[in-house]
Amino acid sequence: MHRKLLGIYLNDHLAGATAGEQLSRHIAEHLRRSPYGGELLRVAHEIAQDRQTLLELMDDLGVPERRHKVYAGRLAEKARLVKLNGRLRGRSALSSVTELETLRLGIEGKMLLWQTLLQFALAKELDETRLKALLERARHQAAAVESARRDAAVATFAPARRRGPARLLSARA
Repeated sequence: MHRKLLGIYLNDHLAGATAGEQLSRHIAEHLRRSPYGGELLRVAHEIAQDRQTLLELMDDLGVPERRHKVYAGRLAEKARLVKLNGRLRGRSALSSVTELETLRLGIEGKMLLWQTLLQFALAKELDETRLKALLERARHQAAAVESARRDAAVATFAPARRRGPARLLSARA
């Protein structure tokens, strides 16, 4: 295995995990009163744990944390505030849709990370059982975010069809 490339790869994922942790907390806060509030809060807590696990795995592999990558992840998450959402100030219903889509993509990337690490778990003395559990947890996170995303999209783009959870998602957005 090419050590330098592994370091770049893991630090890039650390940047993504940093952005994902901040974004997931932001989403959980803004949608806390929705039917998905509790589930999104759970996902945010798990994403924070997954980031810490990544740091531990990097340490186990002798890969140093590159602070500039962490800062880049924080900056990337803040850059979402610059994106126009149809309003000059504040949130719109579109904000929830795009934030949930971004979070979902981040979780998909994390799933690929765990799958990649599983490919050489034994050679690097990584805990295969732990990696499989992380992968499964990421699948559950993706499913929870996808449910919220679908309802937010319906509430945003088909307001006449608003019923139940979708109406509540857009009310807080």
